[in-house]
Amino acid sequence: MERNEIIEDVQCKIKAMKGVEDTYIITEEDREKILALEKEAEGAVLMGLGIGDNQGIKEVFNRQVIIAFTTNMDYNWPKEANVVFMQNGEKVGEDVYDPEKLEECKKCKDMLVMGNLVLYRNAVPRPKEAKKNPLTVVLPPKKCPEVECACGVTSVVLGSPSTPTDEYIRERMGLQAGKGQGTSIIGFDFC
Repeated sequence: MERNEIIEDVQCKIKAMKGVEDTYIITEEDREKILALEKEAEGAVLMGLGIGDNQGIKEVFNRQVIIAFTTNMDYNWPKEANVVFMQNGEKVGEDVYDPEKLEECKKCKDMLVMGNLVLYRNAVPRPKEAKKNPLTVVLPPKKCPEVECACGVTSVVLGSPSTPTDEYIRERMGLQAGKGQGTSIIGFDFC
């Protein structure tokens, strides 16, 4: 299978995923711009109270092919945490989407639950300590089984872009932001 055929096959697999609307192949020019936007976004987390570490996007941009895609409210996000709060190398919180796990967390006295965000009270620092050692908001890399099974691909990884990157991708695709819409970026290598 030729590389262009592999890319087309991957795009078809992405578009077949529930809640995916469209795809866009990231160019070299886009790569440079997105990496710059992600670097800027690292310092603008939690209204400046934390720092960002978008490990998912960093992994994606180590791949040969990068494809962005838009999603709607029907998109099934991977079950693992999309956001993990770290401090001094220790996990102090994460987002939880599993309703059963969320209910269990609500019952625990040492966990503070706000919507789908869970903070571990015994690990969260006092305000004075937080200024010295700010929280790191980690956006971890994700798996994408729908693409991992494609012929001719390896090292598939999914990442969630920062807000500035989301806006840039939408602009490149000629789209306006809409309620319940999002973007995601997938990267892979050829076998």
